[in-house]
Amino acid sequence: MKIITVNVNGIRSANNKGLFKWLESTNADIICLQEIKVAIEDIPSELINWNGYYSSFHPAEKKGYSGVAIYAKKEPKNIIIGLGNKEIDDEGRYLQYDFEDFSVISLYLPSGSSGPEKQIKKFKFMEYYKPLLEMKLTSKRHYVICGDWNIAHQPIDLKNWKGNLKNSGFLPEEREWIGELFNSGFVDSWRSLYADVPGYTWWSNRGQAYAKDVGWRIDYQICTPELGHKIKHASIFKDIKFSDHAPLIVEYDI
Repeated sequence: MKIITVNVNGIRSANNKGLFKWLESTNADIICLQEIKVAIEDIPSELINWNGYYSSFHPAEKKGYSGVAIYAKKEPKNIIIGLGNKEIDDEGRYLQYDFEDFSVISLYLPSGSSGPEKQIKKFKFMEYYKPLLEMKLTSKRHYVICGDWNIAHQPIDLKNWKGNLKNSGFLPEEREWIGELFNSGFVDSWRSLYADVPGYTWWSNRGQAYAKDVGWRIDYQICTPELGHKIKHASIFKDIKFSDHAPLIVEYDI
């Protein structure tokens, strides 16, 4: 099973840059998108009924902001939209497809980089979401949580880690939070295969960061332990720039 996740920074913009043409060539089983930045009524019809995939969208109440989506070749048995928290759900940050004994999630954690209030909102999200994550470890279902987590876990996960020790995305509390997930049993798909390969997925639009590969690894596919043993291959597609994030592709032996 091939799963692709990418923060598109605007689904219409990414489509204009060739994202869906490229996705068609990948033959992915499931595609998770974050930051679609569009209301349902403004999504182009060709992106709703795209290529025979089943699609669902969870946009933010605020137009042009946040939002997540999932495309799947196989029709899900159940769809969960939101986390049951109005403040979070109004921002369109969670969408889940349930299949037989397997679920895939498109997740978009808040960014705290624009100021203290945003960072407080991010911490509140993390506090609310952590026990829900822990419940998944005791479930009989298998999960792959795809998305922009807006956290770089270790120094290898960002180029300029020393200069970002006090910045959102690499704060000690954030790194500890995501580290505890991995310590509890969740598997970081990329890092489980490539211990020494940075795997950057996001680059600032400033200072030629993309050209110089001064990036961050903040997009993950995090799975429950049973699936962690079935990760076959992972890659990051950089040949075409669809947004400020690059697609993360992981193949599972399921």
